[in-house]
Amino acid sequence: MSVFEILAIVLAVLGIAGSVVPALPGPPLGWVGLLLVFIDKGGAAVSVTGLVVWALVVAAVTVIDYVVPSAMTRAAGGHKAASAGAAIGLFAGIFFTPVGMIAGSLLGAFLGEFLVENKGAWDSFKASVGAFAGFIAGTVAKLIVSALLLWKVIAVVF
Repeated sequence: MSVFEILAIVLAVLGIAGSVVPALPGPPLGWVGLLLVFIDKGGAAVSVTGLVVWALVVAAVTVIDYVVPSAMTRAAGGHKAASAGAAIGLFAGIFFTPVGMIAGSLLGAFLGEFLVENKGAWDSFKASVGAFAGFIAGTVAKLIVSALLLWKVIAVVF
């Protein structure tokens, strides 16, 4: 197993982690792993077309991850404060397992809407649910793409 193959697998695994950890760019890391396999194998196992298609998929899911949460927050009646609160709560909750991330995201969105936008409890709750649903949709999309990239890297390496 070459250094490129080992690094490709590590990056693809980090891609999975990056799908839930806000500081890591999940799918792009997985794509770089695929690129390393492409370079290592000389294009024999992954075609240029496949690499470009995966790059487009990664770009699309990355854009979706930024657009969907704010769109769903707005659809639920929320504002930028709810989206920002959800992001802050998610980051704060990262230290308390996935449950902390979920609770932090919901609580952050609620507090952002309630305290900054001066909305009532019910409107703030609806906005926090919208922000959370958007976060989950983006996370699931990133996880699916990252898992498929990991599978592809492993299939090519082994």
